[in-house]
Amino acid sequence: MNDAPTADPFRATDWFKSSYSAADNECVEVSCVSAWVGIRDSKAFPRDRLIVSADAFAVFISSVKDGSQ
Repeated sequence: MNDAPTADPFRATDWFKSSYSAADNECVEVSCVSAWVGIRDSKAFPRDRLIVSADAFAVFISSVKDGSQ
């Protein structure tokens, strides 16, 4: 099993936010590094990020789309 990366690999990557986000940048942003997804608050991005596996993130997004979460 791969260990989750530290936050450092996410510093040099592009972060993306939903097109549904408000114009004042109050949203959640995501970034992908290898098999991991970084999640951060756009209002407080210098703070720590949540890092999850790409598989876990895909399950989360799928469950949100189908309304099971």
